[in-house]
Amino acid sequence: MSDDNKFSTLSRRGFLKASAAGAAAGAAPMFFVKGANAYVNEPKGGSVTLGFNVPQTGAYADEGADELRAYKLAVKHLNGEGDGGMLNTMKPSSLKGNGVLGKKVAYVTGDTQTKSDAARASAKRMIEKDGALMITGGSSSGVAIAVQGLCQEAGVIFMAGLTHSNDTTGKDRRKHGFCHFFNTEMSGAALAPILEKEFGKDRTAYHLTADYTWGWSQEGSIKKYTEALGWKTKAAVRTPLGAGDFSQYITPVLNSGADVLVLNHYGKDMVNSLTQAVQFGLRDKQVNGKDFQIVVPLFSRLMAQGAGENIKGIYGSTNWNWSLSDEGSKAFVKSFGAEYGFPPSQAAHTCYVQTLLYANACELAGTFNPCGVIEALEGFNFDGMGNGPTEYRAGDHQCFKDVLVVRGNQNPTSQFDLLEVVEVTPRSKVEYSDTMLGGQLGSCNA
Repeated sequence: MSDDNKFSTLSRRGFLKASAAGAAAGAAPMFFVKGANAYVNEPKGGSVTLGFNVPQTGAYADEGADELRAYKLAVKHLNGEGDGGMLNTMKPSSLKGNGVLGKKVAYVTGDTQTKSDAARASAKRMIEKDGALMITGGSSSGVAIAVQGLCQEAGVIFMAGLTHSNDTTGKDRRKHGFCHFFNTEMSGAALAPILEKEFGKDRTAYHLTADYTWGWSQEGSIKKYTEALGWKTKAAVRTPLGAGDFSQYITPVLNSGADVLVLNHYGKDMVNSLTQAVQFGLRDKQVNGKDFQIVVPLFSRLMAQGAGENIKGIYGSTNWNWSLSDEGSKAFVKSFGAEYGFPPSQAAHTCYVQTLLYANACELAGTFNPCGVIEALEGFNFDGMGNGPTEYRAGDHQCFKDVLVVRGNQNPTSQFDLLEVVEVTPRSKVEYSDTMLGGQLGSCNA
């Protein structure tokens, strides 16, 4: 068995004891004895390369642009430039602001085009030609699942960007993949009590759903929790990603007998479908003796900006919001604002945090070997990064933390003050068994 493989079988605590014992006996600590099987893209020089794979074109390009801004800021902070951002608030932290394990952080970028095949191709190029040791990014669960599978095969770590499907850490989970963003199961659990309080139990919902893994997952989770309240589901209609014109899907809603429209759309698709639903007069209708309502289960500030006035009063959930007053959020908003002139989105926050978490895990493990990094991340508990106390659960590599329920702000104080946090749902209310969603992590591939 090579030394790298020996390392992957030890717990971090056990490894430290073994290293100390070896040093006391006059032998080199085990990690520093090079094995015959080096891991993929082991850094040989003074730098380590990360691959930032984001949608620079397509329906989620606005999210991708903000993700890339956040990645560049994270690299600055890791290399000791700027004000340090959440390097100053993350607890516990092994980061020193001098790169990672003494190596300067460099990066390459790719365009996922919000397409799984394109995302895999750009990730493959970054791994094989650019020497990327870790791949991160994406604003589509279809992309995340595709790239996560590739990274498992290639033997590199994948730190998912914005992926909200249950499948990412459910049936399609992989040992090399980690997800900080919350999922649709958590959205459903957090949103349902608020929807019941605001709209009651006697409602009939009509779903328009993006026709890929995230949309299916979101539709399923919202149906699960609203039908448990007593809501009925009139219809669930699938729509193509990047449709642009949703009028043919919205017209049937008008005379369907439904009194709630659930838009399982994201990015520009959600902006277009919501705008067109309002133009068709849905928000002014009364059906079944009730005011017609629209729900957007997954919100972002970028979407709210795109939808403008149409977003006011509409409920949804979000992973993070720039208006939070904890020290980590304030530090990140300050750094991002100084760099770019406006506050970050939840996509930016997630991608920045994922970069720091990967770097910190390398420092904890004392290696870039993916097996060591995986062990450092599994079960890692941390705070000071904008979501309160958070755990990277070992069983499925899903982060668990509080979930925000938000509403389109009726009286915004600025062009960015668009989402009002109406409920912070505690982790205990959204957590579930790590076997509930199916799937197996498998083993490390170094």
